[in-house]
Amino acid sequence: MKNKDVEEGKVFAFLGIFLTIIGFLIVLLTKKDNKYAMFYAKQGLVLFIVYVIVAVANMVLMFIPFLGWLIMFILGIGLLILWIIGIVYSLSGEEKEIPLIGSFAKKIHI
Repeated sequence: MKNKDVEEGKVFAFLGIFLTIIGFLIVLLTKKDNKYAMFYAKQGLVLFIVYVIVAVANMVLMFIPFLGWLIMFILGIGLLILWIIGIVYSLSGEEKEIPLIGSFAKKIHI
């Protein structure tokens, strides 16, 4: 990958992760041809989808005292950690997959 793509796309890569679905749309509409920005925007999209799935599961599990709350707390912390990892990776200048979700982002072809 060219250094020019990375430097031009670093801010958009950050937005793609930080703003998840909104960031993905911003990158898609403004920097679709920048591979670095799209790499992280796709991971931000997958992170958003996983968040929605966890939120729906939370609606079901919240009725299970303690165990349901504990599971949702752990999943919430895990998503926060993945989001922070994605932010750090997007600013690194290298294409690094976010653990657990990066492989799903590769399957998105836009």
